[in-house]
Amino acid sequence: MKTTTQTHLFKNAIGVSQPDVSDEAIAAFQKQVLSFYERHGRHEMLWRHTDDPYRILVSEIMLQQTQVERVAVKYPEFIAAFPDAAALARAPQSAVIAAWQGMGYNRRAIALKKCAEKIVDEFGGTVPRDPEVLATFPGIGPATASSICAFAFNLPVVFIETNIRRVFIHSFFPDRESVTDKEILPLAGRTLDREQPRVWYWALMDLGTELKKHMPNPNRKSAAYTKQAPFEGSDRRIRGMILKFLIEKAPSREKAILDCVQEEPVRVRRILAALEKEGFIRKSKTGYRLAE
Repeated sequence: MKTTTQTHLFKNAIGVSQPDVSDEAIAAFQKQVLSFYERHGRHEMLWRHTDDPYRILVSEIMLQQTQVERVAVKYPEFIAAFPDAAALARAPQSAVIAAWQGMGYNRRAIALKKCAEKIVDEFGGTVPRDPEVLATFPGIGPATASSICAFAFNLPVVFIETNIRRVFIHSFFPDRESVTDKEILPLAGRTLDREQPRVWYWALMDLGTELKKHMPNPNRKSAAYTKQAPFEGSDRRIRGMILKFLIEKAPSREKAILDCVQEEPVRVRRILAALEKEGFIRKSKTGYRLAE
């Protein structure tokens, strides 16, 4: 059963359809978001109990395209295997890919290892505090760079990601059919709690997740909205199957891989070639294996 605060938020408490918002409405919005977080926030997440920049970086890359529930399982395992940037930087790529299994989008694992190498080689083992610098790292764009700086260093950076976007569209643009991030950003800046940006962004993200459970996704009104392609039957699924098979049984010849995947041979060969070109796997006389 929803609390009064929850229900009120779901009914567009701010009730405005344009970014010309009064200071009073901004204050009311802030109060409601933080009240929601205090009562219903996901306070148990391990990465919310550390300000270690490396661990925050790992969690943010994991959370880019994976459900929180899965990250909650894999994150402590990954940190146990690679407790700091130096450990991840010197680990074989094959070991990192193996530890990443179950997360999907394996390119993130390679990007994360490259981030660790850059941190060690160019920044003395310390994650930089500048979001513009972090945005140049492999697999890290402006939003992820800003989230790392907010959560690791409590910096009052302004950014938008999927759950944050959902809250602003729902609360400030209820009658609009199309909303751009350019329209949302000024509101994100005005509403930001500059004393505790870390908590503020946790609260926004948790509220965005909750909104998605109870109503049609407001992000469909976003000009940036794209629907994710189905996983079943996708190349992404086959790529994951191949990597998992090679973790368990390497080296393996093409026939063994085809027998495992049970898809059109032409398609599987194309995916094998792509994985080899991207540096995930290597082919030798004895068959395919993960690249070291």
